[in-house]
Amino acid sequence: MCCAGGASPQPIQKWLHRQDASRSGRHLKYPEIDRLIALARPRTAVYTHVERRYTHNLRLDSENNERPRPLSGKDFRFAIVASRWNDALVSRLIAGAFEALREASAADEAIEVYRVPGSFELPLCALKAATSKKFDAVICLGVIIRGETRHFDFIAGEAARGISEAGLKTGIPVLFGVITAEDVDQANARAGSRQDNKGYEAALAAVELVNLYRDAFGSNSE
Repeated sequence: MCCAGGASPQPIQKWLHRQDASRSGRHLKYPEIDRLIALARPRTAVYTHVERRYTHNLRLDSENNERPRPLSGKDFRFAIVASRWNDALVSRLIAGAFEALREASAADEAIEVYRVPGSFELPLCALKAATSKKFDAVICLGVIIRGETRHFDFIAGEAARGISEAGLKTGIPVLFGVITAEDVDQANARAGSRQDNKGYEAALAAVELVNLYRDAFGSNSE
């Protein structure tokens, strides 16, 4: 519809004018309109800004995707398996997970924390916790930051695969609360407070799943 460089936005502006006139002077409210205007402008920075405006709410905590009812973690037991690598950040994820579980009325004595050396070791410990029959859900927390080698890709991929397999093998919810970031700034942004904390987010998901499985299937295990 538009050309790169210094292409003129006049055709879109004329189209907008016709549409506006046909609606008796009312402003169009569709996000696509702003996007079309941005695409017609020669500077790509405006397009980037518009894209951010319409994608920042594509998250689980969006107002349009609220959980249907308050969920309780009471009478459930949770294991938190956390990496010691990048501990300054992981400790914040653990704190976020505790905050979410306490808000859901989970008792502190119903939460056990297991620390492993790094994110690569998360899956096995999660599997052992899940097979112990002591927990209704396992929350895995870690921080992996990209370096100058392919080490990041191997660790992140194996951690994700192993955590997923632990849940599939046991029938117990095993949550992926691992930050995979390009740099420290990204990791910090994902270890903030409440919904901006990956640990908090994973714990909320754990509470939601244990309630779902109990209500739908009568149990959290096979």
